[in-house]
This record gives sequence, C-alpha cells and structure tokens, in this order.
Amino acid sequence: MIPWIQLDSAKTPDGQQELRLKRRGSEFSIMLGTNELMNSRLSGSEEALARLSCQRIAGHLQPRVLIGGLGMGFTLRAALAELGNNAEIVVAELMPAVVAWARGPMAEIFTGSLDDPRVTIREADVGQLIRSESAAWDAILLDVDNGPKASSTRAMTPSTAWQGSAPRVPPSSRAACWRCGRKARMPASRGG
Repeated sequence: MIPWIQLDSAKTPDGQQELRLKRRGSEFSIMLGTNELMNSRLSGSEEALARLSCQRIAGHLQPRVLIGGLGMGFTLRAALAELGNNAEIVVAELMPAVVAWARGPMAEIFTGSLDDPRVTIREADVGQLIRSESAAWDAILLDVDNGPKASSTRAMTPSTAWQGSAPRVPPSSRAACWRCGRKARMPASRGG
C-alpha cells in the first residue's frame, strides 16, 4: 500500500485547527484534524450541485454564479462545463492555503480551470461576500456537507449565509446547498 505523505498544512482563520494537504500516489486528501473534508477520488455531490444548479439558470444571458469554497475544484469545473462563455463565476475561499494548493501541488487536478477568463477567486468568507456584493447573483452554490463548523468558528449553514443584509438575487435565481445530515434550511425567498 502506498503511504500518505503530508504536503502542507495551514491554520484555520480562528487559529484553533489545522488543515492538511496529503497525497498518496495520484490521490489527494484535505484533512481537518482526523476528518477528511475532501478526496480527489470522490466528486459526485459537488459535480451534481453545480450541474443541476447551472441547468436551472441555462436561459440567463450573462449568468453570475458564486461558489462557496474552492476545495479541489469539482464544483468549479462542473459549473464551467455547464455555463457558456458569457458567464462569470466567483469562488469564495476562506483559506488562502487552499488557493495556493490549487495552483501548486494540486494543479494537475484543476486542469487549467483557475486560468479560465470566466473565473475569479476571492480569498474571502462566502457569507460576507453574499451580504456585501452589490451585483445580483443568478446562482449561489454552497457545499457544507462536512458540518457547519468545519473550518470556521462561525457556523456556516444555508440560513446563516444570509444573516444580515440579504443578497441581491433576481426572481429567477437559484440558491443551492449540499449538506449531509440534518435537513438544510434555506430561506424560502431565495429561489426554488
């Protein structure tokens, strides 16, 4: 069996935990403590989140999509595959190390998606970006299946992302969330 090799680590913004990037052969893993947050072999839920959401906004001429978290880029790559050349995709990533890993050791699995002209990476809290962005989003995609406190001291759930001032969303917009465990609660006014 090929052993895991730790490539890098970074403290979470609260300084309480450590995020670790590991590799075994061609497989990558991002760990938080003893919990595996994501693995490069498993991408079905992230791809479905993007595919199903982007299909719902297919008629929008210049769709703006916000993805909460870069991770291993599965949601981003699936969104790029679904959306046309007029789309704008903003990815909010809380951990600068994850962005560095995507451009460094994990670049091969990102297959150039970070260099796509439709993509902007923002090193920011997705909840703050949702509340502060002045332009409307056509889709907001959140994948919080590893628990709301996975990398932050503040809980990130679908409903807490909208605390404070509500995001500007057109009536035809979509907010989508993938979350294991208890039923995710979405504000009813955020699209269907």
